[in-house]
Amino acid sequence: MSITIQEAIKERILILDGAMGTMLQRYNFSEEDFRGERFKDFPHPLKGNNDLLSLTQPQAIRAVHAAYYEAGADIVETNTFSGTTIGMADYFMEDLVYELNYESAKIAREVADEFTAKNPEKPRFVAGSIGPTNRTASMSPDVNDPGYRAVTFDDLRIAYKQQVEALLDGGCDLLLVETIFDTLNAKAALFAIEEVKDERNIDIPIMVSGTITDASGRTLSGQTVEAFLISVSHIPLLSVGFNCALGADLLKPYLKTLSQHTQFNVSAHPNAGLPNAFGQYDETPEQTQAFIKEYLEDNLINIIGGCCGTTPDHIRLMAEVAKDYKPRVAPVLE
Repeated sequence: MSITIQEAIKERILILDGAMGTMLQRYNFSEEDFRGERFKDFPHPLKGNNDLLSLTQPQAIRAVHAAYYEAGADIVETNTFSGTTIGMADYFMEDLVYELNYESAKIAREVADEFTAKNPEKPRFVAGSIGPTNRTASMSPDVNDPGYRAVTFDDLRIAYKQQVEALLDGGCDLLLVETIFDTLNAKAALFAIEEVKDERNIDIPIMVSGTITDASGRTLSGQTVEAFLISVSHIPLLSVGFNCALGADLLKPYLKTLSQHTQFNVSAHPNAGLPNAFGQYDETPEQTQAFIKEYLEDNLINIIGGCCGTTPDHIRLMAEVAKDYKPRVAPVLE
């Protein structure tokens, strides 16, 4: 009988993987590498479309997942952060969305199963990564027209639904709605997930992870930690948390507020500090580990991983320190 993620999270702090993009940068893929044989005559530039690498450089995606599992991750995220028709419109690849998500999930599933087979006591899980898209439903991108919206709730719901169906068909164990800067976008994703669950008569664990964009302690669309939490607490979640934008040290006060106000499990996958002038991340695995140790001592988290700038070395040190601590116990809320 295989262990479910709901059972595993009660027993120990679960380790999420680190950055996919950071690892892919090491390959220095050229325009030709992104295109592969299949898209060699595609009429638009494709360099930078990391999701496409699941089709054109699947061995690289496989290697990144394996490196994170090797480092101790319980959960890896699919290479689908921009995998909606809205995200893929930048590359004129909307019609590939189902295939991109399906193949990405399949690659992660195969690697997860290989690792679980080697050590059945530590089952490995696949989280379908659902990014925020590059549009915002609750704010205008046009400073001269505050009422304008570049995307509607329905546009997002339809796009997310297609992504969710493909991720589930490809074999994901759970879904991760992440890097949420506009909670209305996230609500569209959650609505789409609920629709698919109803249609298929299934249940699937959902992780939700917002992003605090600066020292104001708010999301880009202006919500405080508490407001964000209330906005997404209407459906049962496996976890709620924060990722990206800040390093582990600057994220801590917001994580603390979140942890004190929710019965859900809490997740965090911060960046490796803040980027330097060249957009690189300088925080070492040892520095990150010291910050994560503070989270653990303060009983803040149930799931920990890394975002931009983190590597398997960061995840390895997180896993090493996390194994000495019990998972966070949710507070009793009045």
